[in-house]
Amino acid sequence: MNQPWINPAAAIHRWARISGSDPAIIHDDGTLTFTELSRRVRRTAAVLAAGGARRGSRVAYLGMNSPLFLETLLAAAHLGAVFVPVNFRLAPDEVAYVLGNAGCHSVVAEDGHRELADGIADSVPVRRFYLDGEDGDGRWQPIGGNPADPVAPADLTDPAAPADPVPVGADDVALLMYTSGTTGRPKGVILTYGNLWWNQVNVQAAIDIRPRAATLAVAPLFHIGGLNAFTLGTLTRGGAVVLRRAFDPQRCLQDVARYRIASTFMVPVMFAAMLRSEDFARTDLSSLRAAVVAGAPVPPALVAEYAEHGVALQQAWGLTETAPFATYLPPHLVRTHPASAGFAMPYSEVRVLSPRTGLPVTDPGVPGELCVRGPNVMRGYWNDPEATSAAIDADGWFSTGDLGFLDEQGLCYIVDRLKDLIISGGENVSPAEIERVLAEFPGVRDVAVVGVPDPRWGQTPVAVLCHGGEPPTLDAVRAFTSERLARFKLPTGVVHLEALPRNASGKIDRAALRALVTGGSGNGTRNLMEKGRS
Repeated sequence: MNQPWINPAAAIHRWARISGSDPAIIHDDGTLTFTELSRRVRRTAAVLAAGGARRGSRVAYLGMNSPLFLETLLAAAHLGAVFVPVNFRLAPDEVAYVLGNAGCHSVVAEDGHRELADGIADSVPVRRFYLDGEDGDGRWQPIGGNPADPVAPADLTDPAAPADPVPVGADDVALLMYTSGTTGRPKGVILTYGNLWWNQVNVQAAIDIRPRAATLAVAPLFHIGGLNAFTLGTLTRGGAVVLRRAFDPQRCLQDVARYRIASTFMVPVMFAAMLRSEDFARTDLSSLRAAVVAGAPVPPALVAEYAEHGVALQQAWGLTETAPFATYLPPHLVRTHPASAGFAMPYSEVRVLSPRTGLPVTDPGVPGELCVRGPNVMRGYWNDPEATSAAIDADGWFSTGDLGFLDEQGLCYIVDRLKDLIISGGENVSPAEIERVLAEFPGVRDVAVVGVPDPRWGQTPVAVLCHGGEPPTLDAVRAFTSERLARFKLPTGVVHLEALPRNASGKIDRAALRALVTGGSGNGTRNLMEKGRS
């Protein structure tokens, strides 16, 4: 059943009628009102429609945080198309894989990413557009695309898109968000309009933020936390989004005070950087009712330090697959339970399964795999029924791969990850992906990648190599991998071993390997970067 009100584009057009002069997006170049945002959304939809995008077409965005990101998302929703945000930090091969796997029809690229879009044109047959004009009112132009079916520049005064947003249902696909997996290839997480909407309902029910209050968006919008923790929900409720292209701790503090920011989502490394700023102690943060931290392990000491300055740093837990929140810690429990990720969200359920028996754990404090069920849980993985059936059971429970427990009150605590993903500065880094690249390094006989603790990034990847000749230096390893991997995935250290530790079944014993690497001892040589990730 179609539910027109669930379409976020419809909400933007509605606010343009109700209070069009109010700010919608405050960004580095100025302010967009709801009237201006609505107009731009219709124009972008016209460009995409003129290029052939229709309901169900996948429309990708390649660029940093900007109004254009949100305009493209909303324009895709206006058409009933599927929005595919691409991590701008990825290497060209990785971007090409995402676009090809999603079957993208069109790519909207910021002008700064035009070279990347052009560079993969021959390997990915998509129409590519960029905006000619920094003010956002310039003419859209096609670049590349299918030579046999060129797309003429759209006349933005004569929209080709439908006048009103396409009605959508809760089960219709809204987003494809790609997340690293243990197989080494990103998986496309299918998020429906219902998933996005129910997460916002959870946020409104559990988190103390007022309608139309301003939010600060500095986490990357291509991550579900940056996009749907507060950003999209704030816009659809008529509030202002203070949007920054990149994170700057001093600028964040200034924004909170100047715009009376009520909510923000950041990963721990961001909140830690703000705490270290010399302006932190003298900045008025009293408006910040919902400072939510998630996306990586949260040090209790960080929560405690913010509490001493009168800010309740509220930990949450979730994944791309849960759109994003599964749990949330109310502010009144921050001081007494700083290590907890909180209670299950109001319209979500969380349970613990024994990894050994597969049965629910009923005793408090006993760790197991955390599972989530609710209308915010993804529909599945794109074109991957096997991965979908492995992750979601017949009763709708999603197995997260995270190890945790519930206490007597039902508070959730995250212990570790069952999967081998490395979380570095809020980014998911797949060891298998790096291993696949390093396996092609000349002379490498065997390779494994593990995460090691890092005071700034939480974790960084370290490569363990078995080499048949002269062991390569760290610089050589980073230079080799930089051609095919994003910078945040490059190893920050190299350990050379004669042989990798393996268990009885022949699989790499990652626990033993991690202990060897972090301890700096064993039968190998160690060559770690002193300065951490660059």
